[in-house]
Amino acid sequence: MQNLRGTMSKKKNENEIMATSLFVSRSQFKMRVLADSFVRGKRADVALNLLSTSALKRALPMEKLLRSAVANALQKTNLSANELRVKRIIVDQGPMRRYFKTGAMGRANIQKKRSSHMEIILEPYIYENKKV
Repeated sequence: MQNLRGTMSKKKNENEIMATSLFVSRSQFKMRVLADSFVRGKRADVALNLLSTSALKRALPMEKLLRSAVANALQKTNLSANELRVKRIIVDQGPMRRYFKTGAMGRANIQKKRSSHMEIILEPYIYENKKV
């Protein structure tokens, strides 16, 4: 089975919960910055809170994807959002739509409308009580 990067994926762990979103009409470069700063490595409820209170329009597709993964976890393993952690998030390039726009002196300039594919994997969050 191939994953979004085109390589053979390892056997999926039993307690991993996955959700994918394909053909998101946002550039993969902008979505990767959002994934790095708001989602990657955080607990699911904290990431949902950050995404829902963000004023960025590109945060909405990632919030929907994370909510879908949390709903999958609730249905599959009966875990809520505060018991989950984002193990991995992958944002890859989707198809690029090219079109012409009029340029200076009668020329035609090629414009590129980029899209992205996203995959998120959640795992159960283990609380560690450290005594100091």
